Amino acid sequence: MIKIVADENIELVREAFADIGELSVLPGRKISKKELLDADALLVRSVTKVNKDLLEGTKIRFVGTATIGNDHIDKEYLASRKIFFTDAAGCNSDAVAEYVFTALFHLADKLQFNLNGKTLGIIGAGNIGSRVARMAVALGMSVLKNDPPLKRSTHREDYLELDELMNADIITLHVPLIKEGVDKTYHLFDRTRLKNLKDGTIIINTSRGPVIDNNELIKSIDEKNLIAVLDVWENEPDINLELLEKVKLATPHIAGYSLEGKVNGTIILYNSLCNFLKIIPRWKPVLPKPQRDIINLPATQIEKSLNEIFSHIYRIDEDDRNLRKIKDVEDSERGDFFDSLRKNYTLRRELPNYKIKIDHEDKRLEKILKTFRCDII
Repeated sequence: MIKIVADENIELVREAFADIGELSVLPGRKISKKELLDADALLVRSVTKVNKDLLEGTKIRFVGTATIGNDHIDKEYLASRKIFFTDAAGCNSDAVAEYVFTALFHLADKLQFNLNGKTLGIIGAGNIGSRVARMAVALGMSVLKNDPPLKRSTHREDYLELDELMNADIITLHVPLIKEGVDKTYHLFDRTRLKNLKDGTIIINTSRGPVIDNNELIKSIDEKNLIAVLDVWENEPDINLELLEKVKLATPHIAGYSLEGKVNGTIILYNSLCNFLKIIPRWKPVLPKPQRDIINLPATQIEKSLNEIFSHIYRIDEDDRNLRKIKDVEDSERGDFFDSLRKNYTLRRELPNYKIKIDHEDKRLEKILKTFRCDII
C-alpha cells in the first residue's frame, strides 16, 4: 500500500484518498522532509514549498497541488527526479470570476457608479480572465485584454500590449507568478506602471501578491486615488498592515474558495493519482444543496439586482472586516491569524446552485443572468 502525505486543507481529502493508501494529513506549513522519507505521494496547496530541500532523500514519486497556481513547486527539480506532477488548473476559475464581480458590484453600490460603459482591463486571459471578459461584455463593459503568451500562440490582435490598458477604469489581474524571463510577472505593477494608471482606477489582484509591488501600491493609492481590492499579498501570511489600511476591500487569499472550486481541485488530484497508480477511480463526491437557494428579485435597476444576487450568496464585506481584525493581533501571531482565516473559511457556493425568481420581464437581465450561469425560474 502506498503512503500519501496531504495538506489538511485539501477539501474532502480523507474521503477521497483514504481508500487509495495510508494517508497522513498535516497543516501545509508543517509538511517537512521527516514526514516524507517513506512516502510515495505528496498532495499540497499553495503554502507548501515543494523543492529539493523538501524532497531530496525521500521516496516521493507523485506530487499534486490542489491549486491553479504552481509557483510554489520547483517543476524543474521534479522533472530531474522523474517525479510525476499535476496541478489543478481551472478548478476554481468560476469562483474567482464570481469574486471579481462580487467586489465590483459591492463597490458600484457603495461608491454610486455603474459598471455598464466602464472599460475593464484584463491582464491574463486564460481560464479565469476569459470568464471575467464574458461576464463584463454581458454587462455592457468595454474589455481590453493583455496576455503575451496567448498572443504569441494565437496571433490574435485583440491581445494588447500592457501599456494600452493603462487608461482602463478597472484593472483585474489573473496571471501566474513568474519571477524572470520574457513573461516575468513579479512586480509587473511596479512604481512606473502604477504611476501610469489614471486617477481613480480600480485595481483588483486575485492572482499572486508579488505581481504588484505592495510598497509602491501604498504610495500610489494616495497619489493616484487608486481603489484597490486585494485578495493576495506579498509575504503572506505576514501582510503589510499599512497597505491593509489603505485598500478598499481586503480578503485573505480566498477568492477561489467556493465549495465547488475546492472539490474540483480534489477531484483533479484524485483522478490523476488513480491514473498514475493505474487503478479505477471510484470516489464521486455529492455536494449538498445550499441553504436559501431561491433568490427573489423585485423590479429594480439591473446592476442593483445583480448586487442583490451576489451579496446574497457571498458577503465580501464580512471577509474584509474579518481580515482587518489582524491589526489587533500580536505581531508574532498575525501569520497564524491569516492562516486561520483560510483554514476555517466557510466555503461559499457558486451561482448555478441558486434559482433566481424575477417578478417582472426583463430580457436583458435574463440574458446577463444566463451568462453568469444563473438558473432563472
